[in-house]
Amino acid sequence: MKILVVNAGSSSLKYQFIDSVSGIAYAKGICERIGGQGSLIEHKQLVKGLKVKVESPMKDHADAMKLVVKHLTDAEVGCISSMSEIEAIGHRVVHGGTYFSKSILMTEDVLAKLELCKDFAPLHTVAHIMGIKGCLEAMPDTPQVLVFDTAFHQTMAPEAYMYALPYEYYEKYGIRRFGMHGTSHRYVSAEMAKLLNKPVEETKIVTCHIGNGSSISAVKGGKVVDTSMGFTPLAGIEMGTRCGDIDPAIVPFIMEKENLSPAQVNDVMNKKSGFIGISGFSSDSRDLESVIEEGESNPNFERANLAVNILKHQIKKFIGAYTAAMNGLDAIVFTAGIGENNPHLREIVCEDMEFFGVEFDKAANAAANHPSEAVKLSKETSKVAVYVIPTNEELVIAQDTAAIVSAL
Repeated sequence: MKILVVNAGSSSLKYQFIDSVSGIAYAKGICERIGGQGSLIEHKQLVKGLKVKVESPMKDHADAMKLVVKHLTDAEVGCISSMSEIEAIGHRVVHGGTYFSKSILMTEDVLAKLELCKDFAPLHTVAHIMGIKGCLEAMPDTPQVLVFDTAFHQTMAPEAYMYALPYEYYEKYGIRRFGMHGTSHRYVSAEMAKLLNKPVEETKIVTCHIGNGSSISAVKGGKVVDTSMGFTPLAGIEMGTRCGDIDPAIVPFIMEKENLSPAQVNDVMNKKSGFIGISGFSSDSRDLESVIEEGESNPNFERANLAVNILKHQIKKFIGAYTAAMNGLDAIVFTAGIGENNPHLREIVCEDMEFFGVEFDKAANAAANHPSEAVKLSKETSKVAVYVIPTNEELVIAQDTAAIVSAL
């Protein structure tokens, strides 16, 4: 089945047109600056290797979707002859809150419940709703499916997802650990299980989705037993602009000392912390690595190196903790933007882990930059396998969408 996978942001809309059976992606692209000046679409026809970048007015996500369809059906850069070849639309949705535990067909009732998820991830959910409504306007007769990042983590036990707060807050507001990046953790853990060549039920895998937003999951027997992100995508390890886990008492302390409102301190933790907060000059891992390569002669070296070492230390801690939680470890997987493309971080995370049975292959790791397929980073004698596996969230979304729509 040919599926249009959509990932909507507040002023952007990423898309990929993919065959759910073969996994072949025919086209992908992004609409940027929706609702603003200089809005544009960047479209890639992947089969022929064609690429176009065009400025075009887009007042909302409906305009963006119409532009996507126009390019998909274009005689020169398109890959289909008509809109009817788009058999279904699959939406990536970050947070399902307490309402959604699995992928679901989009209906008016589902959309109404999704509105209630705004409290859990307001920036993401509002954007998703705009994307869904844009698709409804542009393609009203095409079935749509919502695939939630939080769904894969629903297998956690209460002792893993509950916070030690008054229980009434869980009952009244649904405050608990949800986890994110579920489609990515689901994909790479399944691929890793195949590579281990043993029954899925016997596998113990730690998946490290490291990007501008990052999370780590413990996947035992194909099911998540714990994950680093929590009630919101702010929790866990250091990220591009997010602080990750901190002492909760720091929040009121900073509010009082800096005279900040709840919204302002939330902004500090989400947008001014992490790499940008520690380094003082960039939230991009590539910029930090560039400075580190230059060495101590660069005035930004010390803090750039600190930012990267904080992340290294945190990833190591989570791997250790999750090994204990699963009573063993078969494999460590690195994925996502930084995990796939930063050999230096992978090396410093995996060095000095012989106690866990990790024998890291530095040469294989150094060669595995921008890999297109799974690459083994551990030595043959290593008791724990280490791999970098490029994630494919779009394929997971397409497969879920096809399964639900085929059953209609």
